[in-house]
Amino acid sequence: MRYIVIGAGAVGGTIGARLYQGGHDVLLIARGAHHEALKRSGLRLITPDSAETLDIPAADGPVPTRDDDVLILATKSQDTIAALAPWPSDLPVVCAQNGVANERMVLRRFERVYGMCVWLPAQMPEPGVIAAHAYPYSGMLHVGRYPQGVDELAETIVSDLGKRGLVARTSPQVMRWKYAKLLSNLGNAVEALVGHVPGMSDVAQRARAEARTVLARAGIDYATPEEESEARGHKVDPRPIEGIDRSGGSSWQSLARASGSIEADYLNGEIVLLGREHGVPTPVNETLRREANRVARERQAPGSMPLEGLLALIDGRSAAGSR
Repeated sequence: MRYIVIGAGAVGGTIGARLYQGGHDVLLIARGAHHEALKRSGLRLITPDSAETLDIPAADGPVPTRDDDVLILATKSQDTIAALAPWPSDLPVVCAQNGVANERMVLRRFERVYGMCVWLPAQMPEPGVIAAHAYPYSGMLHVGRYPQGVDELAETIVSDLGKRGLVARTSPQVMRWKYAKLLSNLGNAVEALVGHVPGMSDVAQRARAEARTVLARAGIDYATPEEESEARGHKVDPRPIEGIDRSGGSSWQSLARASGSIEADYLNGEIVLLGREHGVPTPVNETLRREANRVARERQAPGSMPLEGLLALIDGRSAAGSR
């Protein structure tokens, strides 16, 4: 079986590297300078206790496929449709992405779709280099068939992932884990907008409290913090890597790259959508969604918005009773 990792950035690159180290056939799909570096020098994977250069095959677009190919999609949610458009729809797709909308989007075209809930703190400090900060394992991955269930392929994927540097588990209700991860990701926009300043976590908690009300009204279940803590244990603990400053999360990194887009529509925006469907106001998440998109569109640097300005917008929208 060959794993084709579409979007071999921080998360996809780490997953691809660990699969390759475990003896599996892997192809990384990347773009621009990252692809050029992979082709020229291989993938440099740096962890808290090791550094290794891996000669993993790489391409910058679709390649002739095989019957045993599995697509691992690790792009941002806003790029899902475009990233998969050139690939044959008879291949299985694993959505190794934040948010909960990707699996349903992919299922419109691909029959075999798998959700993957990813806890994997990593970054790409430069093209061709991935820094995976967790120790002793680089990440915790829950995998299941979408919309529910575990089949033979899910079992095989989990077995392959667990051979080197990753903790992987099957889950017949994988979306419970992805909704729990969604709650934690609601703070991504806050971090990206204002940076690590006093009061940042309070705004993130307001976004999560609002989201829990929405999920309760919608009747959507999610893994509890106790379940998450038990699953990770001390297996996936972020650690410093000498010589590499750990930057912010995925949304912070999108702004730092000045990519022009950000994932907020599929994180905070998911809560806004559910709130509108079920009649629950979501002023905190709607403000975060709008402002994150504005800052990304204007290519502003991460942490460039004053916390006081963000709070004023949230309070103004709350007072207006916005949904």
